[in-house]
Amino acid sequence: MREASFEFLQQLVAAPSPSGYEQPAQRIFRSYIAPFSQVTTDVMGNVFGMIPGVGENRPRVMLVGHSDEIGLQVRYLDDNGFIYFSAIGGVDPHITPGLRVHVHTAQGVLNGVIGKRPIHLIEPKERDTVTKLDAQYIDIGAADKKEAAALVRVGDPVSFANAPFDLSSDLVSGHSLDNRASIAALTICLQELSHIRHSWDVIAAATSQEEETLGGGFTSSFLENPTIAIAVDVTFARSPGVSDYNTFALGKGVTLGLGPNIHPAIHRSMSDLCKQLDIPFHDDVIPKHSGTDAYAMQISAEGIPTMVLGIPLRYMHTPVEVVNIKDVLRAGHLLAEFIARLDADFIKKLNWDRSS
Repeated sequence: MREASFEFLQQLVAAPSPSGYEQPAQRIFRSYIAPFSQVTTDVMGNVFGMIPGVGENRPRVMLVGHSDEIGLQVRYLDDNGFIYFSAIGGVDPHITPGLRVHVHTAQGVLNGVIGKRPIHLIEPKERDTVTKLDAQYIDIGAADKKEAAALVRVGDPVSFANAPFDLSSDLVSGHSLDNRASIAALTICLQELSHIRHSWDVIAAATSQEEETLGGGFTSSFLENPTIAIAVDVTFARSPGVSDYNTFALGKGVTLGLGPNIHPAIHRSMSDLCKQLDIPFHDDVIPKHSGTDAYAMQISAEGIPTMVLGIPLRYMHTPVEVVNIKDVLRAGHLLAEFIARLDADFIKKLNWDRSS
């Protein structure tokens, strides 16, 4: 399971899929889960893998991981053939100069590099400031605007070009582990459930546009109308310069969201299950909007009881995000075991009078 999940995760991470352009990653997810689930795709580009439960009048649990990533988009071409761009999602201007990128055009993929003024030509007082994204540009080697315009159109998406790679101690690095790590966890869950008798229908959704609009979270939950929903996303891992109290060690377990975006009965049930199964976990205090599809699902239609399951990730929103494959495996296994234990009585626990 570990080796197959590792290989699948690497394939997902390598697929260039900024918000609104998710289909490369979605095709991989769709193909992988087809042998053990019923696969559908909606008009938003969300992909669903469903495994029915047993019995009649079955409740439904939906698991969601977003398939999109941060990226760039062509904004305009200058007379010298350089490409200026805008960010898709939360792109950090500190880290973009010097990056290799892929420009995705109607004619194919172009190699490019992100440039800015050389340090020698920057005034000394400006050297300690960040070069804003609108002052950075992509160089594809075009001689002038005419040559660039023959290859690139305004609006073409741009992705980071670095391939995923392994680090030591079960770590993997790549530009889209937020949130392909969670997509991998969903596939692990579906694989396990395909061999386990369970009472509830389970829908695993790879959603679109989370980084910009939460659009996939809103539309998928409205379409599927689940009884409960669990958003699987990444959370902040420990690294130098960040506080320990709101970050989590890589490889030391998953996180369970705790706050107004999370239904307390689901949190309590998952917490109890982690203890029973000896799965290491940590409470992740989320006192406001969780910044995940959980927010969209919670307020969809008349409201859906929702949970956030987190996978610690280092260097979030950079091209070198890092996760530990053990945490991905734990997340997938926990989801499968949680769903396998769901019965009709669980719905009674969602009564707010019993959840405080």
